[in-house]
Amino acid sequence: MKLNVRRTVLIGFAFFSICAFWQMYNSVIPLMLTNTFHLDETFSGMIMAADNVLALFLLPFFGSLSDRCHSRLGRRMPFILVGTALAVVGMIFLPIINNAYYADGSGALLAAFIGVLLFVLVSMGTYRSPAVALMPDCTPKPLRSPANAIINLMGAVGGIIYLGIASVLYNKGRTAGLDHVDYLPLFVIVAAIMVVSVAIVFLTVKEPKLEAEVAAYEAKHPEENLVEKDAATGKEVLPAPVRRSLGFLLASIALWFIGYNAMETWFTTYAQAEWGMALGEASRCLIVANVGAIVSYIPVGAIASRVGRKRTIQGGIVLLGGGFAFCAAWTFAGMGFSPALYVVMIVLGMGWAGINVNSLPMVVEMCKGSDTGKFTGLYYTFSMAAQTVTPIAAGWLMHNVSYRSLFIYATVFVAASFVTMLFVHHGDSKLVEKRGLELFDVD
Repeated sequence: MKLNVRRTVLIGFAFFSICAFWQMYNSVIPLMLTNTFHLDETFSGMIMAADNVLALFLLPFFGSLSDRCHSRLGRRMPFILVGTALAVVGMIFLPIINNAYYADGSGALLAAFIGVLLFVLVSMGTYRSPAVALMPDCTPKPLRSPANAIINLMGAVGGIIYLGIASVLYNKGRTAGLDHVDYLPLFVIVAAIMVVSVAIVFLTVKEPKLEAEVAAYEAKHPEENLVEKDAATGKEVLPAPVRRSLGFLLASIALWFIGYNAMETWFTTYAQAEWGMALGEASRCLIVANVGAIVSYIPVGAIASRVGRKRTIQGGIVLLGGGFAFCAAWTFAGMGFSPALYVVMIVLGMGWAGINVNSLPMVVEMCKGSDTGKFTGLYYTFSMAAQTVTPIAAGWLMHNVSYRSLFIYATVFVAASFVTMLFVHHGDSKLVEKRGLELFDVD
């Protein structure tokens, strides 16, 4: 058995479009809110947190709803198509309203901007879980870790392409001295990227056919199905041991996201205050961490298929927690910026790749095929809840206790995730027929 790389890449274009959008959203919307609408950082932060809050409800809802969809296009494709169309229409209006407010300054335009922004966020929420669930729907269980590695790589490429476009169109030479920046061209380009990406998925990924192939595989390998029929009701349910594993796995997901997102959110502020780093130096550290993750995605997927997802995740936790502990020790030793920190950032990225590539496949491994969207939504509920809470909690500690508490906080929560992972005894899957990078042969 080997992974069909071409097909997985084509499926990954759905996540590619999602990541391109979110990279733009997180980069540009705060600038609009503060520079054009002159909102303070607190109110702007509340608006920016709305996507995580909405995700807590929208992702599991639409994931579960797509599980019950029966159309000739498949279960996920209608949500991907409609969600993308609505999001693209809505997002084009955002820079238009932004430009109009600069010219007019009407309070009604601010209300319209926030209203359209919420519409876009809801539209994105309708298809994120279905888009992510498309990979496990179309991929046999043993191959989902290397497949998810490719999906994550596609997402990273989408984000990088956006950053490249933004750096060309809105470099310092083009924007210096301007009272107002028109972001409409950037939004149009990203909208076009989203439309083309989803069109590729629609035209090349025959969801019903691929789902049937996966169903046929699972019928031949009933030992990989963790659900069982309830004797009283005749319904398929998760056995109690599997439910316990799922609970501990979801707790682990929340814990390592609490640790990692705290660092991601506050690193630049921390590096300036404690290490005397300039903004550029701190930003380069984060870029290096992302590069460390990107180059690790494919190898990590191959490693997981050989040694198992759980062990690969635990290795990633050790690298991530060890890196955070090193950063804490570095601060208490009174050290400032050094190129050695770049090495630490690479280690952090490698650790995060080991965790991120394998956690979603472990979650969906525990469900029956008809519940993939629901379980994908569960994954995002716990990860998004963590990302909603941890910037506030870590920020409070930094403000009221000490900036030095940041990496201690991150280390503690990541270490706690190692403990909870010890109680996860299901959701692992590894191959024996192929090893290493042989898994990525193209059919």
